[in-house]
Amino acid sequence: MPIHPTAVIHPESDIDASVDVGPNVFIEKNVRIGAGTRLYPGVFIGANTTIGRECVIHPSAVVGHVSQDRKFKGEQTFLIMGDRNIVREFANLHRGSVPGGSTVIGSDNLFMACSHVAHDCVIGNHVTTSNCSLIAGHVHVEDHVILSGGAAVHQFCRIGTLAMIGGLARVTMDVPPYMLLEGNSTIRAINRVGIQRSGMSTEAQSAIKQTYKTFYRSGFPMTHAIELIDKETSVPEVRRFVEFVKGPSKRGICKHARVRRAEAEANGEA
Repeated sequence: MPIHPTAVIHPESDIDASVDVGPNVFIEKNVRIGAGTRLYPGVFIGANTTIGRECVIHPSAVVGHVSQDRKFKGEQTFLIMGDRNIVREFANLHRGSVPGGSTVIGSDNLFMACSHVAHDCVIGNHVTTSNCSLIAGHVHVEDHVILSGGAAVHQFCRIGTLAMIGGLARVTMDVPPYMLLEGNSTIRAINRVGIQRSGMSTEAQSAIKQTYKTFYRSGFPMTHAIELIDKETSVPEVRRFVEFVKGPSKRGICKHARVRRAEAEANGEA
């Protein structure tokens, strides 16, 4: 194992022999790191953290430190990360905040510089969090989501697969799959580019476009629109949209830009 002499590793941690540990790395108790992972200088790995294979963690990143939750009283909590994740400079990923709780991160994700994933989050696979994006506690982010620079996600929100969050956006409600969100929790359109790049079939792309029109542009209440969609389609990608919208939510579903404008006009804010 190539360990720099200035690195500090707790004797009760399990580090694969192929892990590259750079200068001034600090690894706490009960850490497990898989084969082929590289830790650049100044990385901090907190207690009870599991990191998979072939991850790359860049200088001054913090992975698995204690949560910033005021209710946290030092209980044993965890962070579990899959394979081939990239964590860039000064990014910080915190472990759970409730006794026995975990922050769970999948594989093939990119956490850019100064991005933040708070306690008890669930992050899927192939997720990109851009520079200075912020994810609060108990957020669930599904696969292939992109958070642009400076986006901020409120606690307990859900973000569906292949959703795109615009730069500096404020996410305070759940974002359904395949949607493009900008500004103040406002749906603008479908994430057309992301969907095309995903390799989704032409039939599925057309079905998602029609789903968007029915759900957001028809003028029907969301509850009625989702029932119509549920009855009319068997396309798996649309079924995923339906299941997301019907799923448990603590924040509600994001509204369309046209609804936001109408609300602003009604309140004399337009």
